[in-house]
Amino acid sequence: MPSHAHIYTHICKECGASVNLNSNNLFPPDAYFEAGNKGTLSFSSIDTSKFKLEQEDKIMPFFETLNYWGIQRKRTKIKCLACGKLVGHIYDDGPPLTNSTGQFGMGPSQVIPRLPRYRFKTKALKLESHI
Repeated sequence: MPSHAHIYTHICKECGASVNLNSNNLFPPDAYFEAGNKGTLSFSSIDTSKFKLEQEDKIMPFFETLNYWGIQRKRTKIKCLACGKLVGHIYDDGPPLTNSTGQFGMGPSQVIPRLPRYRFKTKALKLESHI
């Protein structure tokens, strides 16, 4: 009997448009910045042609994780290109670009340049199965 592999694609729950997220770029749930972030999926890269990106700046102290803190929260909204629904945010707290212990030895902070992390709300996405 031939085996059929299931292929899953993420789609926008609002309009059903494919958002082309590659599970090979998914961060594991035990990644240091994913601790405590229930209801989200984080990717190291995305197909930006499927989304509308909008800058968002807030001046307020924040502690995202033990390894990520700062005064000015800069993040980018990720919206579905097809319907405009907010599906997630881009954070600059992905893996550090250096192995520095960060400011005051408190771990890498906002001062240490980091790779982007694309964080999607699971309630905004739906998995569609293809055989």
